[in-house]
Amino acid sequence: MRFATGEASSSASTAAPAWVSEAVVYQIFPDRFRRSGRVAAQDGLELMPWGSDPALQGFQGGDLYGVIEALDHLQGLGITCLSLNPVFASAANHRYHANDYLQVDPLLGGNDALEALIEAVHQRGMRLILDGVFNHCGRGFWAFHHLLENGQTSPYRHWFHVDQWPLQPYPAAGQSCGYHCWWNDPALPKFRHDHPPVRRHLLDVARTWIAAGADGWRLDVPDEVPGDFWDEFRQTVRAENPEAWIVGEIWGDARPWLGGERFDGVMNYPLTWSILGYFGAENVPGELKLPALPEPPYQPLDRAGFEQRISEVLARYRPAVNRCMLNLLDGHDTPRALHVLGGDEAALRLCQLFLFLLPGAPCVYYGTEMGLDGGPEPGCREAYPWDVPSGALADWLRELAALRRRLPALRSDALSFAESPHDDLVLLRRGEGRERVWVAINRGDEPLPLTPPSPAMTPLWASAPAAAGTTTSLAARSALILADPTP
Repeated sequence: MRFATGEASSSASTAAPAWVSEAVVYQIFPDRFRRSGRVAAQDGLELMPWGSDPALQGFQGGDLYGVIEALDHLQGLGITCLSLNPVFASAANHRYHANDYLQVDPLLGGNDALEALIEAVHQRGMRLILDGVFNHCGRGFWAFHHLLENGQTSPYRHWFHVDQWPLQPYPAAGQSCGYHCWWNDPALPKFRHDHPPVRRHLLDVARTWIAAGADGWRLDVPDEVPGDFWDEFRQTVRAENPEAWIVGEIWGDARPWLGGERFDGVMNYPLTWSILGYFGAENVPGELKLPALPEPPYQPLDRAGFEQRISEVLARYRPAVNRCMLNLLDGHDTPRALHVLGGDEAALRLCQLFLFLLPGAPCVYYGTEMGLDGGPEPGCREAYPWDVPSGALADWLRELAALRRRLPALRSDALSFAESPHDDLVLLRRGEGRERVWVAINRGDEPLPLTPPSPAMTPLWASAPAAAGTTTSLAARSALILADPTP
């Protein structure tokens, strides 16, 4: 465990954590990942059967000891960093309705289980980041409960935005709850971040879990929290660990949040939509809307549109920021990538490949390697099928992680597209100098002729083994990487 203290220097606070660009991240929804049978608090409780419909509200009993049991599997896939969805005490299986930020949910094994997980992860040279939900809490949060019991006489009455008394935490149709809440959901009271005791408490939470060994925070809906809070949050976290990764859930252009004072990176959703839209152009559900977005994000793209969007997103941010982005295809509140792609595993493989080609940290949502294909939330929160052997998708993920480790160019800042003679053929360069590589990806259903820029280029990797020795043709749904040391 880490218990460093002291004030962070300005450079430590603003410098990007170098380890992130080397990371391969795996997002875990704890209740649905793995049940260990080791959590005493679960004894005698009626948990839902493992694999129940994810749309049902109950708990299936995944826990943090189960994550420890899975570390061999995850490290074998090439995973180097875990990103946990919220783990703190809550009455919701997703735990975005926190009751107490200083207590890990007993159903997950409590504080001892998180401490054991952090220790096990660090013993393997891996990292772990936590999900911080600091915009709002749950109705069961201790200070809000105090307010419900005591009304205007509660000493915590200024912790929340109250419009009228008495509060109605379970309002009837058309009735006001009397307080501000996230997206008008009475289950989620919003904090008053300008109230000093609230700010002190939340910053203490941030400090406590970094001191306990967490390697960073993924921050939920941070654009709905006053920006000056995040300035202080960053200073607090970096005072405990100068290499802690701070990544925000910002769905669009995140430049106002990435000046070095607030976040190191964000969840890179604009890349998500572009990758799925190009490699899955035939199947993406163009009418599917997501609550967080004004327009349906899944739109088919031709090569020119795809390259333009990727280039625009990468050009928005400084290289140090791009190296700290969390690049993903799906997660706990979006449809799974395989669902968006209509079950097309060949398209998923190309999407994952491109994800691993980008600067930043590629993120894999739990169960992707098992072919999970749930739709919009909560359908994307299926139980992990531990009784089914892993197959080709797991092998593919393992290969991509190894490829990214082996070729430094894939972790660098430099990326540029080259002219291509076909809409289905993406050509790009990654890296600089003697480590630079040239990449060709054929998304189509037919082989395409290939003309590398130089006949001296030598193959480094091919997704189709039979094509490893040729550079004149690229098989359907395949990719090739050549050494490109040319000036």
